[in-house]
Amino acid sequence: MWTVVDSPVGELRIVERDGALRNIDFTPFPASDGQPRGGRDDAHPVLAEAARQLAAYFAGELSEFDLPLAPQGTDFQQRVWKELQTIDHGETATYGEIAARIGMTSAASRAVGLANGRNPIPIVIPCHRVIGANGTLTGYAGGVKRKQILLDLEQDALF
Repeated sequence: MWTVVDSPVGELRIVERDGALRNIDFTPFPASDGQPRGGRDDAHPVLAEAARQLAAYFAGELSEFDLPLAPQGTDFQQRVWKELQTIDHGETATYGEIAARIGMTSAASRAVGLANGRNPIPIVIPCHRVIGANGTLTGYAGGVKRKQILLDLEQDALF
């Protein structure tokens, strides 16, 4: 099942499967990525709660999501995505710091970056909080402009 919500970073498609969030897609939505989505169901409990929490996040009223998540990826990607969830709202970490936190050397920064870019549940799994070693925003699957908007939103919510 899936739904679409408006946000400051454009429309978001939220996808649920087996009672857990599977994807959040930025517009333009991929036509087909091989993932079954089912039909649109704006009232589905998981989707409605995800929409509610995202709206609260964008309003500056929520800093930590509490949703059932089921991102699909390799064991390494799962480790990276789990670590991303420990970066506090309004904070950032570098790719090298994430590599170190999961027991890798800084040489794994590129692999961390690739896993970060494949995060299927952006915003909720906060891959936008990962920056380059020199403090630059570097890439973002939703585009660097969206990454900047999300980081600015979190900074504004702190003050």
